[in-house]
Amino acid sequence: MHPPSYATPFERIAYYATWTFTGLVLLFLMAPILAVIPLSFNSEPYFSYPMPGLSLQWYQDFFTNDRWTKAVVLSLELAFCVTILATILGTLAALGLARMTLPGRAFILSLLILPMIVPVIITAVAVYLFYAWLGLIGTFPGMVLAHTVLASPFVVITVTSTLTTFDWNLARAGASLGASPVTVFRRVMLPLILPGMISGALFAWVTSFDEVVVALFIAGPDQRTLPKQMFSGIREQISPTITAAATVLVVFSTVLLVGAELMRRRSERLRGMTAT
Repeated sequence: MHPPSYATPFERIAYYATWTFTGLVLLFLMAPILAVIPLSFNSEPYFSYPMPGLSLQWYQDFFTNDRWTKAVVLSLELAFCVTILATILGTLAALGLARMTLPGRAFILSLLILPMIVPVIITAVAVYLFYAWLGLIGTFPGMVLAHTVLASPFVVITVTSTLTTFDWNLARAGASLGASPVTVFRRVMLPLILPGMISGALFAWVTSFDEVVVALFIAGPDQRTLPKQMFSGIREQISPTITAAATVLVVFSTVLLVGAELMRRRSERLRGMTAT
């Protein structure tokens, strides 16, 4: 990145100073995460720098130990169900909110994104009390519904953002040609908002896959998701396998978020082509 050619010397200094400060802040925020990754290759069963040697034994334990593999499978199954449900509900909600004539639109939107604003510990306590009354504590459907509440707002936000520049004349043109609302959505709207839906689905996946607080409240003793297994491992026995699991989570989440960013840019290009 370089400043514009017409920038004054003071503007150039301010430009580079801003980028340097931003880089230092990002490094400060990422340093604790980056420090965990080398520890996952430590040859000794303790956390210390410098490391006496390198080994893949903790990754071997992570991928072969039943406790960890079952936790990964449960987290994948849970995230898969949550992603599908949150994407469907969030997309439908965004389509309804995209209508400017909807009464109380701002109030409804604020309610839908409330799980993103309220501290997750408050949500977890509320869900626990509600589930205790319904008898859903310790059940897989209960965990799916709870995680869907946390993940749906991300789909609503991304799809709503995509629909802000959608040309509704395209939908009206399809309807005027005799297409049903389902056909208009499938043939006209879906191709244009699909990148936003995929981005929201990726955020929903990450939200469910990384969630631990709600799982601690409502999951049964045999329902150990990967984040819950990591949390329990820190309390019960400090094993370097936790660092291997954390590294896998970081890499996996980074790949998904990069994919979401690529989808967002593709959506912007599609909207730009549609506008022209």
